[in-house]
Amino acid sequence: MMTTDRTRDHTIVLGASMAGLLAARVLSEFYRSVTVVDRDVMPAVGQPRRGVPQGRHLHALLARGAIVLDELFPRLRAELAEHGAVLGDVTGNGRWQLSGHRFCQQDSGLVAILASRPFLEGHVREAVLKLPNVTLVDGHDVCDLTATPDRRRVTGVRLARHNGATPARMLSADLVVDATGRGSRTPTWLRHLGYPAPPEDRVEIGLKYVSRTYRLRLDALGSDKGIVTGATPDRPRGGVLAALEGGRHLVSLFGMLGDHPPTDPSGFEDFAADLLFPDIAEALQSAEPLSDPVAFHMPASIRRRYERLTDFPQRLLVLGDAVCAFDPVYGQGMTVAALEAVGLRRLLHRDGVPEARRYFREIARIVDSPWTIAVGGDLAFPQVIGHRTAKVRMVNAYLARLHAAAAVDPALAVAFIRVAGLIDRPESLLRPDRVARVLRAQRTASTSHQPARRGARA
Repeated sequence: MMTTDRTRDHTIVLGASMAGLLAARVLSEFYRSVTVVDRDVMPAVGQPRRGVPQGRHLHALLARGAIVLDELFPRLRAELAEHGAVLGDVTGNGRWQLSGHRFCQQDSGLVAILASRPFLEGHVREAVLKLPNVTLVDGHDVCDLTATPDRRRVTGVRLARHNGATPARMLSADLVVDATGRGSRTPTWLRHLGYPAPPEDRVEIGLKYVSRTYRLRLDALGSDKGIVTGATPDRPRGGVLAALEGGRHLVSLFGMLGDHPPTDPSGFEDFAADLLFPDIAEALQSAEPLSDPVAFHMPASIRRRYERLTDFPQRLLVLGDAVCAFDPVYGQGMTVAALEAVGLRRLLHRDGVPEARRYFREIARIVDSPWTIAVGGDLAFPQVIGHRTAKVRMVNAYLARLHAAAAVDPALAVAFIRVAGLIDRPESLLRPDRVARVLRAQRTASTSHQPARRGARA
């Protein structure tokens, strides 16, 4: 037997991840009531949850994402800092080591918010659930979508308690937003309703990353807050070390294409010691491990091309990793979800309920640049299968030279990080003045030395 809840002017968000929470925040401005549904029972702030297996690994909120969070939650940054999040300048307090080159360190004016995924997500969840018209229904599975008899319009969802203790029930809505991540069932639900599933772009990267939390000695990093050591085509492994709340540091080591970090403690630290730069291994000397190494596999980056569908039911939208699951090495997921939420807000202001094709075209526009950055970077590795256009080959060759130049030119280091942080578009790196700086740095490279640390800025 099924019970039915009917609500006017109501929207349902599927998934209480960062994407779902940010969507709920935006939708709360336009709908009388917003219900967020998630399979997990929500834990305390800072505790990982089962439905986010990657939650124990390092997550980045890029510079653009931090700006969007400030816009949506004006007090959040201060509250995060009060509860232990670490703030620093993205380049001034971070060591960037890309394409085998150590970037100059110079303050960029871009603030990094360093915290664990459960901590950040938990505080955002608390802020969203303080909104008077937002409700959380946790511990429930979404069994299916409901629709009008002609299947042209989605009317809600069918829910069941995860433990199966109560009968399924219908929850009606004027709009349903799927933010359930890379495991989204919307393609399957579309087929059940008689629509085609979206075509997919898929780039096989064979990524595995392994993470472990430490308490470092007090002088391990000086005034720096993090280290990024990138992979190179002839050495497809890297690592990231970042400060977290509670005086902890998280190390995530990664390897592509079968060159994977081990999960035993000694093997983990041996892998760190074998990175191209010694900084992470040096920081771990005499460090106190606070957790065992834990692994996560990401075989491929996947982009679902909803914007290419010519037919789609009304009152159903998709965002976040359910649209595009990026190579996590680039740290783009949470920031792109934030930009998509803001894009949804623009359409709601302009159109009321967004028409699906217009919405997905807007999402595609938002995804295009970060997808190009990530896929282009992955295609720099010869073993990654994909179509390498002349533009991709040219850009990868140029970026390798720009990274080398960023080792002696702090302005180029900041310019690149602004693009990686989704502040500026990639085309900005091809401005004539910046190309000239890259060429000038190449000419002087034979007589220049890469700066060893902060004190050797150009």
